[in-house]
Amino acid sequence: MPPTISTINPSQGPTTGGTTVTLTGTGMTGSTAVRFGTTNATSFTVVSATQISAVSPPRAAGAAAVIVVHPTGNSNSVTFTYVVAQVPVVTGVAPSNGPASGGTSVTLTGTGFTGATTVTFAGVPATSFTVNSATQITAVTPAGSAGAAVVTVTTPGGVSTPDAFFFYAAPPVLNSASPVLGPTAGGVVVTLTGSSLLNASAVRFGSTNATSFTVVSATQITATAPRGRAVHRSR
Repeated sequence: MPPTISTINPSQGPTTGGTTVTLTGTGMTGSTAVRFGTTNATSFTVVSATQISAVSPPRAAGAAAVIVVHPTGNSNSVTFTYVVAQVPVVTGVAPSNGPASGGTSVTLTGTGFTGATTVTFAGVPATSFTVNSATQITAVTPAGSAGAAVVTVTTPGGVSTPDAFFFYAAPPVLNSASPVLGPTAGGVVVTLTGSSLLNASAVRFGSTNATSFTVVSATQITATAPRGRAVHRSR
């Protein structure tokens, strides 16, 4: 029996081609070609009897019927829509800050993201990224230097202008704590001073988290000491 196609994902891409699509269905083992309209895919791989991955060839804007060619006959068709590639525009980055060690998952909003091939932070490629739609990308920040990093998206239509930023925070530094002594029962509010404290996610006394803490500013945190053990000092 000829193969069948049930879905194609993604279902659109730029006229310049180069979009990797996944076809799911049945009976795909032994397929000899994948066609977009009358043009063969740039390349294709039969992943399994139920899945083929194919790279779209260049084609004029509009809908193209995609079929799988097989010795037993051609499959049904599904629609892939070619769109004119546009220069991407990044209008939002959320969250807009994170640690210099990287690893922050950010959502980029804007336009023209279809077919994005690269996302960079200060010229360094994102650890990973996913094009969710023509207007949204999720990306994981690479490690970077403290300060502002220009965020850009590259698509077949070009590179976004350097108008969007992600701010890398330097590692926190503690200079002092006041008071420096308290009862083993805990409950003492301690003022910590230092630098780069804005993105603090926890305060620990030894290996125990503070009962609570408040980031007052980039240079100050107040934290409530948890219960602890007495420290005996020799005289």
